[in-house]
Amino acid sequence: MAERKRNKEIHFYVTEEERKLIRRKMIESKTKNMGAYLRKMAIDGYIVNTDTTPLKKQYEEMHKIGININQIAKKVNTTGDLYPEEMQELKEMVKEIWHILRSSQSK
Repeated sequence: MAERKRNKEIHFYVTEEERKLIRRKMIESKTKNMGAYLRKMAIDGYIVNTDTTPLKKQYEEMHKIGININQIAKKVNTTGDLYPEEMQELKEMVKEIWHILRSSQSK
């Protein structure tokens, strides 16, 4: 019997759910051999790390604006009054939201 080209073993454990996911991805890649698929992914696969810090900052800013808008809406719904200054503040908040959204699209 000829000596095996691949003579080193690597063992690892997965959950049943992980096994099913690996199998599904293997089938999607049109690979029939689990060993070949796992070898290919381990050698040629890559991990994508994304920096979501800018998105988190935008979310935080928009969240703060949303809180302010909710506070004004609650006052209007309670009292029925909206002062011109509050209307101007709302307009400025909407402009700021549009600015945040536009700046995120240009990146």
